[in-house]
Amino acid sequence: MGWGSAVERRVEFVRLAGAPDANISELCRRFEVSRSDGYKWLARYKAAGASGLEERSRRPHHSPARTPGAIEAQVLSVRLEHPAWGGRKIHWVLKAEGIERPPSPSTITEILRRSGRLDGPRAGQPRDWTRFEREAPNELWQMDFKGHFALDQGRCHPLTVLDDHSRYALEIGACGDEQATTVQDRLTRVFRCYGLPRRILADNGSPWGASRSGEQHTRLAVWLMDLGIGLSHGRPFHPQTQGKDERFHRTLKAEVLDRGRLRDLSAAQRAFDVWREIYNARRPHEALQHKTPSTRYAVSSIAMPEVIAPPDYEPQAQVRTVAETGLISFKGRYVRCSKAFAGKRVALRATANDGIFDICYRSHVLAQVDLRQNIAQTVLDVPERPSSIYPV
Repeated sequence: MGWGSAVERRVEFVRLAGAPDANISELCRRFEVSRSDGYKWLARYKAAGASGLEERSRRPHHSPARTPGAIEAQVLSVRLEHPAWGGRKIHWVLKAEGIERPPSPSTITEILRRSGRLDGPRAGQPRDWTRFEREAPNELWQMDFKGHFALDQGRCHPLTVLDDHSRYALEIGACGDEQATTVQDRLTRVFRCYGLPRRILADNGSPWGASRSGEQHTRLAVWLMDLGIGLSHGRPFHPQTQGKDERFHRTLKAEVLDRGRLRDLSAAQRAFDVWREIYNARRPHEALQHKTPSTRYAVSSIAMPEVIAPPDYEPQAQVRTVAETGLISFKGRYVRCSKAFAGKRVALRATANDGIFDICYRSHVLAQVDLRQNIAQTVLDVPERPSSIYPV
C-alpha cells in the first residue's frame, strides 16, 4: 500500500478515526504514529478542517452569488479535472461543494454535449443492473490483478483490493510482478493499517489459486488461513463473480491509465495514490446513493497479529504433519494433501458417515478421505467450509 504524501496519510487517518466506535489508539499503532501525533492531527482537523492538515487548496465550498455562466464553467472545470465523470457524478460533486441548486444531471450532460466533452453516443444514457453487497465493511474484500500495462520503463501489474460493502479501495498497488511474495508483502501492509477481513474473494489463477498446477491450495492461501481469513474463488471463466472489482478496474483505466503513459513503477504508484483519495473521498458512487466509499467504510476490529501461533487442535483429533510431497499417513494409507501445507499439522475428524473423515487445517475443512474404498487413497473434494468442531 502506497502513500502519496504525508498529508494524504493524515487525511486517511482522520477519516478512519471519524468512523463510529473507532479505536484511536489502535489506529495510531497501525499508522505507526504516536498517540500525541494522532490526537494532534484530529485537533488540527477539528479546528481548521482539511487545511489544518496542509491539504492542497480547493475551490470555495460556498458561492451563493454565482451566475449560471459561472456554474457552467464549474461543470466544465470538474469535467476537465475528471474526464471520465458524467452528468450524475458532476451533479453530486457540485452539490457537495456548496452549490445549493446545481444543474440536474441531464442538464450537465447537455452542457458537456454542447461543449464537445462527451465520449460517445451512449454517454449520459441510464444504466440498469442488479447489485449485491455484504451487510458490513470487512465481511468480504475482493482482490485481483488488473491487466498489466507498459510503462516507459518496464511493466506495471496493478493489484487492487476493494471492500465489498463500501467499495472502499484499500489498495491500488503498482507491482512489478504477480508473485505470491509481492502480494503477501502488499497485503501485510494493508492488514496492519485496516485490520483483517472475514473473507477475501479472488479468482482461480496464480498466486491465490492453484488451478494450473493441479494443487488445491497455494502457500498464499495457507497464510491467509493462518490469519483466520477465508479465501473464496470465483467460478472459472465467470469474471462477473468479482463484478465490483472488475467494474473498479474499468474505472481505474478510464480515470487514470487512459490519461497518459506513466514513466515507471514509482510514477504509477504516485498516480494511484492520488486517484485512490479521489475515488474514496470525493467521487460519488452511484451504487451508494451518490455517497463516497469513505462514508460507509470503517476499519476492521480484528488486528493483524504480530506472531501467528500454530494450530491447537482438540485432544480427540487425529493430527498429522504434511510431508514435503504433500502426503500424510492415516490408518495405513497415504493420503494426498496440497504441497502448500508441507510442514503444517492437519487434523482428521470423523464425519457422520462411517469411514469418511474430514481433513482440516485450523477452522477450515479442506477435503474428505474415504477409507471404505479398496484403493491406496481416495480424497473427495468438498467446498472449503468452516469446521463444526474447531472454533472459527
